[in-house]
Amino acid sequence: MQRPVPDELLELLADTSKGLSGAEVDARRARYGPNDILGEPDSGWRELLRDTLKDPMLWFLLGTSLLYGVLGDTREAVILLIALVPFLGMDAYLHRRTQASTAGLSKQLASRVAVLRGGERVVVPTADLVPGDLIELSASDFAPADAILCTDDGLQVDESALTGEAYPVRKHAFSTSAGRQGGDREANAWVLAGTRVLTGAGRLRIAYTGADTFYGEIVRSAQRGRQARTPLQKAIGQLVAILVVAATLLCIALAMIRWHQGHGLLDALLSAVTLAVAALPEEFPIVFTFFLGVGVYRLARRRALVRRAVVVENIGRVTTICSDKTGTLTEGRLALSQEIPADEVEADGLLSIAAAASDPEGTDPIDAAILARATAPTSPIVARFPFTEDRKRETRVFERSPGMFLAVAKGAPETVVDMSALDDDQRRSWLARVEALAAKGYKVIACASLTIDAADWQGQEPDEAYDIAGLLAFEDPVRDGVREAVADCRRSGIHVIMVTGDHPLTATAIGRQIGLADGKPKVVLADDIQATIESDPAALRRIDVIARAIPSQKLAIVQALQALDEIVAVTGDGVNDVPALKAADVGIAMGQRGTQSAREVASIVLTDDNFSSIVHAIGEGQQLFSNLRLSFAYLLMIHLPLVLSAALIPLAGYPLLYLPIHIVWLELIIHPTALLVFQNLPGDRLLARGRGQRRIRFFRPSEWATIGAVGLLLTVLLIAGYDRSLGADQAVEHARATVIVALSIASAALMAVLSGLRTPTAWAVAIGTLVGTMVLVQTPFLASKLHVMPLHLDDWLIALAAGSLIALLPMLGSMAHRRSD
Repeated sequence: MQRPVPDELLELLADTSKGLSGAEVDARRARYGPNDILGEPDSGWRELLRDTLKDPMLWFLLGTSLLYGVLGDTREAVILLIALVPFLGMDAYLHRRTQASTAGLSKQLASRVAVLRGGERVVVPTADLVPGDLIELSASDFAPADAILCTDDGLQVDESALTGEAYPVRKHAFSTSAGRQGGDREANAWVLAGTRVLTGAGRLRIAYTGADTFYGEIVRSAQRGRQARTPLQKAIGQLVAILVVAATLLCIALAMIRWHQGHGLLDALLSAVTLAVAALPEEFPIVFTFFLGVGVYRLARRRALVRRAVVVENIGRVTTICSDKTGTLTEGRLALSQEIPADEVEADGLLSIAAAASDPEGTDPIDAAILARATAPTSPIVARFPFTEDRKRETRVFERSPGMFLAVAKGAPETVVDMSALDDDQRRSWLARVEALAAKGYKVIACASLTIDAADWQGQEPDEAYDIAGLLAFEDPVRDGVREAVADCRRSGIHVIMVTGDHPLTATAIGRQIGLADGKPKVVLADDIQATIESDPAALRRIDVIARAIPSQKLAIVQALQALDEIVAVTGDGVNDVPALKAADVGIAMGQRGTQSAREVASIVLTDDNFSSIVHAIGEGQQLFSNLRLSFAYLLMIHLPLVLSAALIPLAGYPLLYLPIHIVWLELIIHPTALLVFQNLPGDRLLARGRGQRRIRFFRPSEWATIGAVGLLLTVLLIAGYDRSLGADQAVEHARATVIVALSIASAALMAVLSGLRTPTAWAVAIGTLVGTMVLVQTPFLASKLHVMPLHLDDWLIALAAGSLIALLPMLGSMAHRRSD
């Protein structure tokens, strides 16, 4: 977790007592702007108003209310205006829900902070901070920007908001003597915006503010990404355009026929307007847009921040994952796993020798892993001979006792073994152990010691006659949950390819550990991939590990897999990964170690760099698409009979079935059901099986047949119920009530079957639909205002029977409770 240190900040890092002057603050604020990490959001009311004005129901209610007013029917005009209240309330609620993915982000940021300016300590709003400010943080404080620690008193930081890892991270003051390059390496000197101090205190220099912070970059990338139109959105838009044209023509025809039948101008206009609103498929783009917002939020909970909305579609259809090893499948650190001491040496003795040969002040990961298990000696160091690439060892000489020195060495096993007093058989035995460990994926070093008489030593590095102490085996541990995630992928048909720069033996060992190909991964060298692609492209589906790979080779692999109709997800963190990330169907940049260029082109930023998070995100994407299918199926099954009954009954010369107030009534049932019930249905434990189809197939032919059968059967039942209830006395209010009740019950029944009533929201909507319908119809005062009349028991029983019959068809068609392909 480090950033490049700005050049202009280096000279300020050494001064930990005085902050910026007022003039310097003003100049820097003019240059960098305010420390506005989340960005300046649109006015909540302004954005809500803009979204609401796009809702055709608003214009329908206003237009028909105006029409009634012009014709002198004040009561109907007022009722329609009152109906605006629940629609506006629902728009406000849904607007709030779509902002949920970023609404909680501000909780990870400080609101005020102590800063030293002109030699005085003052508390200011975090928005007033500028690069170069000297701030003070203590336990429980949130970091207000990306800053470099100058002084610390046991400072530990919780970085889980950015990394997903809950353990505390110890921070150390920046070493000004190391210079800018040293700062790049000293990740533990950085305290980033959105992280929280757990213990200790310190003074820090602000380096980056606002959108330039790591937190701000990711958040704003996610916000920008949600605005992109996806292929499915475009397809829905084309469908809506076609349906609008068809509905317009049908409405004109209906108005002309009603006028020709002698029903009057008002009847003709109301027939056309009511049919238009019933036929207008505005729910489809609204539901889809809402589900995209939900998808962004659900993926963010899985540590996957979405930059482009297309990923919400693609992530659930991934069939191949090309994943890095280090830091994604593994933890990205070395851990001491095995000690193999010599016969006459105890394990603790081996560790003591290794610790004596390690640098406690350095950054070498092997030294860090050793010193995590053993303590370096306190004896005075007489001489040190550091590790170099040509010598491949590190040697230190300590004063053991007066007149006696102890030399300790650790390094490449071949080098240390050659320095030891071993015969040929012993040497072969030790090297065989090294080879066996290396074959299992371990990084192996050897340790040795030598007692030296001070009188015989001239200060040169001892390089022979050592007593070998043993071997230490290190590994980059596999991340928790990766093996289970790979198993989920294997069961679901998702092919995982590990792309690594490691030696084939190491790559094979890691592939076995994580369960690639049931523990028997096929490994190939990256240099052989091009020949494989040219001779047998399909062979890529049988390759599990690509070793000795460089990032630029990923592009050819991605393109070859896409040519096989695979939906490819790729992980990357560097500039060289940019072509592959851009070409992939789902480009996943590493939030922790990824470069800004990689994050910029990727469609997802993974904040914890963990392979398990990728698999969880795929599961979320699959479930989201499945939920969207169910919502669209519900809309089609309900809208088809609504439109057909609204058109066929007036065309047949009957009195109008639906008045505008009835469309409002039904839409207040349909909208919440489609938007709220299906968007948060729980997922299955396992991933669905991938099919490798690049074209989205929303419904199977059999499912289209089921949707059509439900719509047509319900239309027949509604028309039959209307004709029966109308009777000889032409009691149109009774007929309307029968149809509306039957349609409401069918809505609740279809929703119950498709959703399985698996959430409290589904139960609430089902019960609310039935109870609300009963109250509105059976209360004489309300019924009269709504142009219906209370029903008899037999009417209710018939409506319930019709709703139950309708609900059976989706069950028979196997649309309920099924995860999409």
